[in-house]
Amino acid sequence: MASATAVTAVGAVVGAASGSEGTTTQTVDVASATLLADVPSGAQAQTISDNFARQASAQQVSADAAAKKAAEEAARQKAAADAQAKADAEKAAKAAEEAKRKADEEAANRAAARTALAAVPAGSVQAMAAQIIGDANQFSCFSEIVKRESGWDYTATNASSGAYGLVQALPGSKMASAGADWKTNPATQIKWGLNYMNSRYGSPCDAWSFWQSHHWY
Repeated sequence: MASATAVTAVGAVVGAASGSEGTTTQTVDVASATLLADVPSGAQAQTISDNFARQASAQQVSADAAAKKAAEEAARQKAAADAQAKADAEKAAKAAEEAKRKADEEAANRAAARTALAAVPAGSVQAMAAQIIGDANQFSCFSEIVKRESGWDYTATNASSGAYGLVQALPGSKMASAGADWKTNPATQIKWGLNYMNSRYGSPCDAWSFWQSHHWY
């Protein structure tokens, strides 16, 4: 590239060669004018540099914020998953514990029922009830109620209320729905009492649970 001085010199020679004697030739430093117009001043350069720095800083801040938000969300999801897993484990443990408790209780009830059934005298009213009811556990619950209501006396009468029979039906005539011989036949009273407990409470054992809380059924 020619220097500014060279360009000026060329302009002067051209002017002289044209024969324009006595005429002042005006030279233009073309290269210098063009290059200097494109180069920013010191203040402009600093402004541009500052703008680039601010943009880069803003982008970094935005990237850091996005990364922080993503990390917080991942931590929140993990904490929620851990809490759910812990809750599920505790629920499963409680369910297993409750199932074991019920199984142990049922096993104990069956053992007690077998013991009670073994103690029933052959040919007795209790033996008749055990045969009618069938299930040893339900018979045991039925027996607990009858022992407290009538002491297994099928002619037991409550002097104050008039309740009658093994299960103390009130009035006793209710038992006629199971048979006309309700006054004298313990089997009729047992059938009526079993039906009453099943229909009102769901089973003799449910009736016994109610009796234990209220002392009546």
